[in-house]
Amino acid sequence: MQKLRYALTVLLMLLCLATTAAAQVSIGIGLPNVSIGINLPLFPQLVPVPGYPVYYAPQVNANYFFYDGMYWVYQDDNWYASSWYNGPWGYVEPEVVPLFILRIPVRYYRQPPVYFRGWQSNAPPRWGEHWGHDWEQRRSGWNQWNRRSAPNRAPLPVYQRQYSGDRYPRVEQQHSLHSQQYRYQPRAKTVQQHYKQQGEYRAPAPHDDQRQHHDQMQHHDQRQQNELKQQREQAPRSHDQKQRSQDRGASQEPNRGQGQGQNKDDDRGRGRDK
Repeated sequence: MQKLRYALTVLLMLLCLATTAAAQVSIGIGLPNVSIGINLPLFPQLVPVPGYPVYYAPQVNANYFFYDGMYWVYQDDNWYASSWYNGPWGYVEPEVVPLFILRIPVRYYRQPPVYFRGWQSNAPPRWGEHWGHDWEQRRSGWNQWNRRSAPNRAPLPVYQRQYSGDRYPRVEQQHSLHSQQYRYQPRAKTVQQHYKQQGEYRAPAPHDDQRQHHDQMQHHDQRQQNELKQQREQAPRSHDQKQRSQDRGASQEPNRGQGQGQNKDDDRGRGRDK
Protein backbone atom coordinates (compact mmCIF):
# COMPACT_ATOMS: atom_id res chain seq x y z
CA MET A 1 0.00 0.00 0.00
CA GLN A 2 2.80 2.38 0.88
CA LYS A 3 4.55 1.55 -2.39
CA LEU A 4 1.36 2.39 -4.31
CA ARG A 5 1.04 5.73 -2.53
CA TYR A 6 4.68 6.49 -3.23
CA ALA A 7 4.24 5.65 -6.90
CA LEU A 8 1.15 7.88 -7.13
CA THR A 9 3.02 10.73 -5.44
CA VAL A 10 5.93 10.46 -7.87
CA LEU A 11 3.52 10.33 -10.80
CA LEU A 12 1.72 13.47 -9.64
CA MET A 13 5.02 15.27 -9.20
CA LEU A 14 6.09 14.34 -12.73
CA LEU A 15 2.76 15.52 -14.14
CA CYS A 16 3.13 18.84 -12.34
CA LEU A 17 6.65 19.30 -13.68
CA ALA A 18 5.55 18.48 -17.21
CA THR A 19 2.62 20.91 -16.97
CA THR A 20 4.89 23.65 -15.65
CA ALA A 21 7.44 23.06 -18.40
CA ALA A 22 4.74 23.13 -21.06
CA ALA A 23 3.38 26.39 -19.65
CA GLN A 24 6.85 27.94 -19.68
CA VAL A 25 7.43 26.94 -23.28
CA SER A 26 4.06 28.26 -24.44
CA ILE A 27 4.55 31.73 -22.94
CA GLY A 28 5.88 34.13 -25.55
CA ILE A 29 4.79 35.46 -28.93
CA GLY A 30 1.80 33.67 -30.35
CA LEU A 31 1.74 32.33 -33.87
CA PRO A 32 1.39 35.14 -36.43
CA ASN A 33 -2.28 34.73 -37.29
CA VAL A 34 -3.85 37.88 -35.83
CA SER A 35 -5.12 40.81 -37.90
CA ILE A 36 -5.08 44.03 -35.88
CA GLY A 37 -6.31 46.41 -38.58
CA ILE A 38 -2.91 47.71 -39.70
CA ASN A 39 -2.67 47.81 -43.48
CA LEU A 40 0.46 49.62 -44.67
CA PRO A 41 0.74 50.15 -48.43
CA LEU A 42 4.54 50.48 -48.25
CA PHE A 43 7.47 49.73 -45.99
CA PRO A 44 7.18 52.38 -43.24
CA GLN A 45 9.67 55.09 -42.42
CA LEU A 46 11.39 54.09 -39.18
CA VAL A 47 13.24 56.65 -37.05
CA PRO A 48 15.56 55.83 -34.12
CA VAL A 49 14.36 56.63 -30.62
CA PRO A 50 17.30 58.63 -29.20
CA GLY A 51 19.22 56.66 -26.58
CA TYR A 52 17.24 53.43 -27.13
CA PRO A 53 17.86 50.41 -29.40
CA VAL A 54 14.37 50.99 -30.83
CA TYR A 55 12.81 52.61 -33.90
CA TYR A 56 9.36 54.18 -34.12
CA ALA A 57 7.19 55.02 -37.13
CA PRO A 58 6.20 58.72 -36.98
CA GLN A 59 4.03 58.49 -40.11
CA VAL A 60 2.06 55.42 -39.05
CA ASN A 61 -1.18 56.09 -37.21
CA ALA A 62 -0.43 53.46 -34.57
CA ASN A 63 1.94 52.68 -31.69
CA TYR A 64 4.36 51.05 -34.09
CA PHE A 65 7.97 50.15 -33.24
CA PHE A 66 10.90 48.05 -34.42
CA TYR A 67 13.23 46.31 -31.98
CA ASP A 68 15.60 43.32 -32.06
CA GLY A 69 14.64 42.28 -35.58
CA MET A 70 10.85 42.46 -35.11
CA TYR A 71 7.99 44.94 -35.42
CA TRP A 72 5.96 45.71 -32.30
CA VAL A 73 2.50 47.28 -31.98
CA TYR A 74 0.65 48.30 -28.84
CA GLN A 75 -3.07 48.30 -29.49
CA ASP A 76 -6.19 47.78 -27.38
CA ASP A 77 -4.08 47.20 -24.26
CA ASN A 78 -2.17 44.38 -25.93
CA TRP A 79 1.25 43.95 -27.46
CA TYR A 80 1.67 42.27 -30.85
CA ALA A 81 4.79 41.36 -32.80
CA SER A 82 5.69 40.29 -36.31
CA SER A 83 8.83 39.72 -38.35
CA TRP A 84 7.14 41.46 -41.33
CA TYR A 85 6.07 45.09 -41.40
CA ASN A 86 2.44 44.41 -42.29
CA GLY A 87 1.84 41.31 -40.20
CA PRO A 88 0.15 38.99 -39.57
CA TRP A 89 0.72 39.58 -35.90
CA GLY A 90 1.25 37.38 -32.89
CA TYR A 91 -0.03 38.23 -29.43
CA VAL A 92 2.68 38.84 -26.79
CA GLU A 93 2.11 38.07 -23.12
CA PRO A 94 2.71 41.11 -20.85
CA GLU A 95 5.09 38.99 -18.74
CA VAL A 96 7.52 38.50 -21.65
CA VAL A 97 7.41 41.82 -23.51
CA PRO A 98 11.10 42.75 -24.02
CA LEU A 99 12.44 45.28 -21.55
CA PHE A 100 13.43 47.89 -24.11
CA ILE A 101 9.93 47.82 -25.57
CA LEU A 102 8.54 48.51 -22.10
CA ARG A 103 11.03 51.37 -21.68
CA ILE A 104 10.00 53.35 -24.76
CA PRO A 105 9.03 56.88 -23.59
CA VAL A 106 5.38 57.91 -23.80
CA ARG A 107 6.08 60.64 -26.37
CA TYR A 108 6.85 58.05 -29.07
CA TYR A 109 3.38 56.47 -28.90
CA ARG A 110 1.52 57.89 -31.90
CA GLN A 111 -1.85 56.70 -30.55
CA PRO A 112 -1.47 56.70 -26.76
CA PRO A 113 -4.42 55.20 -24.87
CA VAL A 114 -6.50 57.30 -22.53
CA TYR A 115 -4.79 56.00 -19.40
CA PHE A 116 -1.46 57.47 -20.61
CA ARG A 117 -2.78 60.97 -19.90
CA GLY A 118 -0.88 62.78 -17.20
CA TRP A 119 2.11 60.47 -17.49
CA GLN A 120 5.52 62.03 -18.06
CA SER A 121 6.24 62.20 -21.80
CA ASN A 122 9.97 61.46 -21.57
CA ALA A 123 9.45 58.46 -19.25
CA PRO A 124 8.06 55.00 -20.05
CA PRO A 125 4.41 54.17 -19.37
CA ARG A 126 3.59 53.16 -15.81
CA TRP A 127 3.15 49.52 -16.64
CA GLY A 128 3.20 48.41 -13.02
CA GLU A 129 0.35 50.77 -12.24
CA HIS A 130 -1.57 49.60 -15.29
CA TRP A 131 -0.97 45.83 -15.19
CA GLY A 132 -1.01 45.49 -11.45
CA HIS A 133 1.12 44.45 -8.50
CA ASP A 134 1.62 40.83 -9.64
CA TRP A 135 3.10 41.96 -12.95
CA GLU A 136 5.28 44.49 -11.15
CA GLN A 137 6.69 41.77 -8.93
CA ARG A 138 7.39 39.43 -11.86
CA ARG A 139 9.10 42.21 -13.85
CA SER A 140 10.84 43.85 -10.92
CA GLY A 141 13.52 46.32 -11.99
CA TRP A 142 12.27 46.48 -15.58
CA ASN A 143 13.07 50.20 -15.80
CA GLN A 144 16.45 50.12 -14.06
CA TRP A 145 19.32 50.11 -16.56
CA ASN A 146 22.51 51.91 -17.42
CA ARG A 147 21.48 54.39 -20.10
CA ARG A 148 25.07 54.77 -21.26
CA SER A 149 25.37 51.10 -22.19
CA ALA A 150 22.30 50.52 -24.36
CA PRO A 151 22.85 47.83 -27.02
CA ASN A 152 23.11 48.73 -30.68
CA ARG A 153 19.98 48.86 -32.77
CA ALA A 154 19.23 45.87 -34.94
CA PRO A 155 19.58 46.55 -38.68
CA LEU A 156 16.34 47.29 -40.45
CA PRO A 157 15.10 44.52 -42.79
CA VAL A 158 15.11 46.88 -45.76
CA TYR A 159 14.78 43.96 -48.18
CA GLN A 160 11.05 44.08 -47.36
CA ARG A 161 10.69 47.35 -49.28
CA GLN A 162 10.34 45.38 -52.50
CA TYR A 163 7.32 43.49 -51.11
CA SER A 164 4.25 45.71 -51.06
CA GLY A 165 0.66 45.58 -52.30
CA ASP A 166 0.01 42.44 -54.28
CA ARG A 167 3.63 41.37 -53.87
CA TYR A 168 3.34 41.13 -50.08
CA PRO A 169 4.17 37.46 -49.29
CA ARG A 170 2.00 34.91 -47.57
CA VAL A 171 2.99 33.61 -44.13
CA GLU A 172 4.71 30.49 -45.44
CA GLN A 173 6.72 32.62 -47.86
CA GLN A 174 7.59 35.17 -45.21
CA HIS A 175 9.51 32.65 -43.12
CA SER A 176 11.78 31.50 -45.95
CA LEU A 177 12.37 35.03 -47.29
CA HIS A 178 13.20 36.35 -43.84
CA SER A 179 15.63 33.56 -43.01
CA GLN A 180 17.36 33.94 -46.40
CA GLN A 181 17.68 37.73 -46.52
CA TYR A 182 17.91 38.89 -42.91
CA ARG A 183 20.98 37.56 -41.13
CA TYR A 184 20.55 39.33 -37.80
CA GLN A 185 20.16 37.12 -34.72
CA PRO A 186 18.02 38.50 -31.84
CA ARG A 187 19.21 39.07 -28.28
CA ALA A 188 15.90 39.04 -26.39
CA LYS A 189 14.82 35.56 -25.28
CA THR A 190 11.23 36.24 -26.32
CA VAL A 191 12.31 37.09 -29.85
CA GLN A 192 14.63 34.10 -29.98
CA GLN A 193 11.73 31.85 -29.02
CA HIS A 194 9.58 33.34 -31.74
CA TYR A 195 12.34 32.82 -34.32
CA LYS A 196 12.63 29.19 -33.26
CA GLN A 197 8.88 28.70 -33.60
CA GLN A 198 9.02 30.12 -37.11
CA GLY A 199 12.13 28.20 -38.07
CA GLU A 200 14.06 31.47 -38.54
CA TYR A 201 16.53 31.07 -35.69
CA ARG A 202 19.98 30.07 -36.88
CA ALA A 203 22.21 28.93 -34.05
CA PRO A 204 25.94 28.95 -34.83
CA ALA A 205 27.10 25.74 -36.48
CA PRO A 206 28.98 23.44 -34.06
CA HIS A 207 32.06 23.43 -36.29
CA ASP A 208 32.31 27.20 -36.54
CA ASP A 209 34.83 27.35 -33.68
CA GLN A 210 36.91 24.61 -35.30
CA ARG A 211 36.80 26.42 -38.64
CA GLN A 212 37.88 29.65 -36.97
CA HIS A 213 40.74 27.87 -35.20
CA HIS A 214 41.79 26.25 -38.48
CA ASP A 215 41.79 29.63 -40.24
CA GLN A 216 43.84 31.15 -37.45
CA MET A 217 46.39 28.34 -37.67
CA GLN A 218 46.62 28.74 -41.43
CA HIS A 219 47.15 32.45 -41.02
CA HIS A 220 49.85 31.80 -38.41
CA ASP A 221 51.64 29.28 -40.65
CA GLN A 222 51.47 31.62 -43.62
CA ARG A 223 52.91 34.45 -41.55
CA GLN A 224 55.78 32.21 -40.41
CA GLN A 225 56.50 31.20 -44.00
CA ASN A 226 56.57 34.83 -45.06
CA GLU A 227 58.97 35.69 -42.24
CA LEU A 228 61.32 32.82 -43.20
CA LYS A 229 61.20 33.91 -46.82
CA GLN A 230 62.13 37.44 -45.85
CA GLN A 231 64.98 36.19 -43.70
CA ARG A 232 66.34 34.09 -46.61
CA GLU A 233 66.12 37.04 -48.94
CA GLN A 234 67.84 39.33 -46.47
CA ALA A 235 70.61 36.85 -45.58
CA PRO A 236 72.47 37.02 -49.00
CA ARG A 237 72.13 40.78 -48.98
CA SER A 238 73.72 40.99 -45.54
CA HIS A 239 76.49 38.63 -46.63
CA ASP A 240 77.15 40.65 -49.80
CA GLN A 241 77.22 43.88 -47.83
CA LYS A 242 79.66 42.37 -45.31
CA GLN A 243 81.86 41.02 -48.12
CA ARG A 244 81.89 44.40 -49.84
CA SER A 245 82.92 46.06 -46.58
CA GLN A 246 85.76 43.57 -46.11
CA ASP A 247 86.91 44.00 -49.71
CA ARG A 248 86.76 47.75 -49.37
CA GLY A 249 88.86 47.60 -46.17
CA ALA A 250 91.41 45.26 -47.75
CA SER A 251 91.78 47.49 -50.75
CA GLN A 252 92.37 50.50 -48.55
CA GLU A 253 95.08 48.92 -46.34
CA PRO A 254 97.77 48.51 -49.07
CA ASN A 255 97.26 52.05 -50.19
CA ARG A 256 97.83 53.24 -46.68
CA GLY A 257 101.09 51.22 -46.46
CA GLN A 258 102.29 52.42 -49.83
CA GLY A 259 101.55 55.97 -48.93
CA GLN A 260 103.51 55.75 -45.71
CA GLY A 261 106.53 54.17 -47.48
CA GLN A 262 106.46 56.78 -50.15
CA ASN A 263 106.53 59.50 -47.57
CA LYS A 264 109.59 57.96 -45.89
CA ASP A 265 111.44 57.74 -49.20
CA ASP A 266 110.65 61.33 -49.87
CA ASP A 267 112.06 62.27 -46.50
CA ARG A 268 115.28 60.33 -47.18
CA GLY A 269 115.63 62.02 -50.51
CA ARG A 270 115.27 65.39 -48.96
CA GLY A 271 117.97 64.49 -46.44
CA ARG A 272 120.46 63.53 -49.17
CA ASP A 273 119.71 66.67 -51.07
CA LYS A 274 120.71 68.67 -48.06
